[in-house]
Amino acid sequence: MSPAGAVNPTQERVRPVVSGWLMLPVVIALYIAAVALFILAFANGESRPGEDIQPVAGLIIGALVALAAAIVLCPGFFTLQPNEARVLILFGNYRGTARQSGFRWANPFFSNGPAGQAAGAGKAKMAKASPADKKLRRYKISLRARTLNGEKLKVNDKRGNPVDIAAVVVWRVEDTAKAVFDVDDFESYVATQSETAVRHLASAYPYDSGESLTGAEDEITLRGNVDEVSEALRGELAVRLAQAGVAVEQARLTHLAYAPEIAQAMLRRQQAEAVIAARRKIVTGAVSMVEMALQAFSDNGLVSFDEERKAAMVSNLMVVLCGESQVTPVVNTGSLYT
Repeated sequence: MSPAGAVNPTQERVRPVVSGWLMLPVVIALYIAAVALFILAFANGESRPGEDIQPVAGLIIGALVALAAAIVLCPGFFTLQPNEARVLILFGNYRGTARQSGFRWANPFFSNGPAGQAAGAGKAKMAKASPADKKLRRYKISLRARTLNGEKLKVNDKRGNPVDIAAVVVWRVEDTAKAVFDVDDFESYVATQSETAVRHLASAYPYDSGESLTGAEDEITLRGNVDEVSEALRGELAVRLAQAGVAVEQARLTHLAYAPEIAQAMLRRQQAEAVIAARRKIVTGAVSMVEMALQAFSDNGLVSFDEERKAAMVSNLMVVLCGESQVTPVVNTGSLYT
């Protein structure tokens, strides 16, 4: 048994419903029978001189019963489009979910819900409706994939830098019972949990690996590992939205940038890092070229340098190879040591 006060999660149960085309002739027949019984009641009634015709009471009662049955059965008709379901509630008890598309009929006493979300209701009217009024008409739920395009959020990344981030989430209702009974408004729940997940994701990763103090190249970053970050976001959303019976098809970042107040400073830092990286590569290449030159002179026996002249040659070659401006050589026409 569950502990006292615990909430038992609802599990969807698929319930087959009758085809509406089978029940439609029955309802039409009841209406015809009611009219026919009314006519027969007056046609077979007793007629006395100076008095109105007295209809047959039994036929009148039968006509009223047939009419009442037809009226009661009519609200049981409903239609379901492909990828649409209806939650069946009978006097507050969950009886199952109808997923068969087409013209259907079910118990007319199944709850229909308020018409606060009629198909023709405008978006402005829906936006002003309170959460209590935003019930599903006839408790119909679309099972189609939906897209939530999140707004830009300002969040601090793992290193405390403010960044602007936004994500798009593709989701659909998988368990209609959980969507209706386990949360108050599953659409608002998806929007709120998506924003929370994006904020948590941004604070769990740094914006860029260039900011790493250790210089680890395998560190996952928001800018450099979009696929890994998006998969992490999808996994976190799947866990958060499981309570509402929602499955997450896809989640990806749509916007990622430094916040405006630090964007210029970060741009200058990135430029400085790029210059440092380029200089490091130039110096590494220059050292390699000087080493090759000295090794070639030594192997071929062309010139023999002492340590002082070798240092001077290395200095000159490094200036030539690493300098940004064009170097003008000075030709020595005298002795090597003058």
